[in-house]
Amino acid sequence: MSLTTDPKDPRLGHGADTAPGPQNEVYLVLSEAERAKGFARPVRHAYRHAGIAGPQHPLRDLTGQEQERYGGTGYVKFEEYPEGSTALGRFWTQAQLDSIDGGCGTITTMGQELAETYARDFSFYGATFCCGCRLHRPVGRAGEFTWMTPGGQDTDERVGT
Repeated sequence: MSLTTDPKDPRLGHGADTAPGPQNEVYLVLSEAERAKGFARPVRHAYRHAGIAGPQHPLRDLTGQEQERYGGTGYVKFEEYPEGSTALGRFWTQAQLDSIDGGCGTITTMGQELAETYARDFSFYGATFCCGCRLHRPVGRAGEFTWMTPGGQDTDERVGT
């Protein structure tokens, strides 16, 4: 595996996988000059495949109108966000609910340049690789990975947030 700062490098992979496979041949990182500007988050080198995070607010059944509108999507519950939020809420499928905290638990480590890229711009990547599943899976608030501390302790902080 190698690194590049060229987002048009034809060897780059893109997004989450649907079937296990090897790591990408090349991964994109921020330039050394950009990383030298400092970090928005701590530089961390390891994360655990925890599975998706569950709802943060109460779930309710879909209304008749929602069932009619979204029939065939697989939605079974709606998470209502508190008043004043920037969104109304989120629909959940049964598969998503069943996969909460359903990651394989493997800890994956990464090199300095990748770790610094995450620390500089935590939303730079949309997915990351799990060495256990051999899959690139989503990161971010709804992502599947949590950071490990430098001392090897689990955190609740989602990779990519």
